[in-house]
Parts: sequence; C-alpha cells; structure tokens
Amino acid sequence: MKEKLKNYLLFTKFRLSVLVIVSALSGYLFARLHYAEYFREIGLSVNNAWLEICYLMLGGILVTAASNGSNQIWEREIDILMNRTKNRPLPVDKMTVIEGLIVVIVSLFLGLILLYQLNFYSALLGFIAFLSYVFIYTPMKRWSPWAVIVGAFPGAIPPMLGAIAFTNEFGALPGALFFVQFVWQLPHFWAIAWVSHDDYQRGGFYLLPSASGKSKTSAFRIALSALMLIPFSLAPWLMEDQIGPFVGSFSVVAASVLGLLFFLPAYKLYLTLDDKDAKRLMFASFIYLPLIQFMYVVDKAFFM
Repeated sequence: MKEKLKNYLLFTKFRLSVLVIVSALSGYLFARLHYAEYFREIGLSVNNAWLEICYLMLGGILVTAASNGSNQIWEREIDILMNRTKNRPLPVDKMTVIEGLIVVIVSLFLGLILLYQLNFYSALLGFIAFLSYVFIYTPMKRWSPWAVIVGAFPGAIPPMLGAIAFTNEFGALPGALFFVQFVWQLPHFWAIAWVSHDDYQRGGFYLLPSASGKSKTSAFRIALSALMLIPFSLAPWLMEDQIGPFVGSFSVVAASVLGLLFFLPAYKLYLTLDDKDAKRLMFASFIYLPLIQFMYVVDKAFFM
C-alpha cells in the first residue's frame, strides 16, 4: 500500500501540485481581502472562507494531478529515454496505462466537481487548464520551443482561478495575477530547460528560447524575461477598480527588490553560461513566486 501511494504521488507530481494550489490560494486571499467588505455593503453574500479554501485547494490539486498524470501517459515511451524521468511509475512498469487513466479520470471529475462548488467559472478555468496543458502543450513540446510560451497560459491560470473563486467574474484583479505568473514562467521553465538541456534532447524536446542552444542568445532572452517581471509585478499597483487600488506603496518597494534579486542570477547566467547559475535561477524562481504573490496579500491585509 505504501509503495502504491508513492507511485501515485510520483505519477501526479504531488510536489508540483502543491506549488500550483499555493498560487491559487494567494489569488483567493488577495481577492477576498479586496472585495469582501464591498460585497457585504452591496448585499452580496460572502461564503465561509475555510469551506471555499477547502474546495479550492482540494479541487485544484486534483485537477493538477489529472493534468500531470495525463502528461506522463502521453510521454511514457519518451520518459524512459531521459535520466530525470526514467524512474517514473509507467516506464518502470509500476503502474499500467489503464490504472493511470483511471487515476486521471477520477481526479479530474472530482476536482471539477469541487471547483464547481465555488462557481461555474472556477470549474471552467480548471477544465481549460487541463485541456490546454494535456492536448496542446504536452504534444507541442516535441516539435516547437514555442511550447514553453503556450504552456505558460494554463500554467498562469491558478492565481486567476483563485481570485475568480471568490469574485465569480473575470476582471482586472484576476487578470493582473494571471500576467504576473505568465511572465514568471518564462525564466522559470527556460532555466529548467537549460539545466536539463542534454536530457531533454535525448527525449526529443528542445525548449530553450534560441536554436543556438545554451548560448548568449538564449541567456539574453532568459535574463530579459526575468527583468520583465519587475514592471509586470508592479501592475497591481498601477491598477484599481471602484473599490480603489489593488495594492499600495509596500508592494512597489517589495516587488522591485524581489524583482532585482530574481534578475541577478539570470544576469549572472548571461555572463557565465554556467549550468550552476541556471540552477540558481531555477531555485530562485521557486522562492520568488510565492513571495511575490503573498506579498500582495500581506500588503492588502496590513498596509492598506
């Protein structure tokens, strides 16, 4: 039983799923802090936060698990060619394709049902993320480096979904959160593609932003995408709605500092073209995203 559970966690990439739902949670908390009092004033009901958070996190992790599992089913014959993936459950016959499909279908169905408890748009966004990740991004990785940009669309949905889970409508706030995470994914995935370049080539993937490979051109585009995060992370400060600005001066200072700190390893990679600096950028990206997202939440909760 323990071994079976371990295989399911590997098959669904549980650790990656946790990062996804953390992004969704930040979007939900940010939107709730911004709109809750206003909704009460105009007579709209505000549901129990803990119940909605449970629906969001459980639904989000199940839909993400279904997406990740589908990815491994698609690429099971390719995974065995790469060191980073050759020990996944399907390539080593610790799980059958039928078993994997059952996990995917059950996870997707339950996840969408849970998201639907929040509202229709949350379930719709979850389904769109699943379809675009599995049926567009996954096969596209084999024939075009543009797959990274295409994959950034479903990858940027979680914080927007989290915000819409509370607001039940599309708007400037969910859109701003979407674009911050969209831009973040470019240096994040390109850093991974740099570190794993040789391994990816064994599997037939070419995901660096330049055909020249691990070159100055690729490193320049990675550094530029990291630098672009600074103005995009300031977007919530520049935007407002009928309630007022989304964030205040605290976010301006914090986002600028975090953006510069994130840009430094990207610039170092441009100077050295060293895999070690690509790894530093990759790990920095994992730290940067939750920090920037919950910085908005902290600003809204304590400084506005």
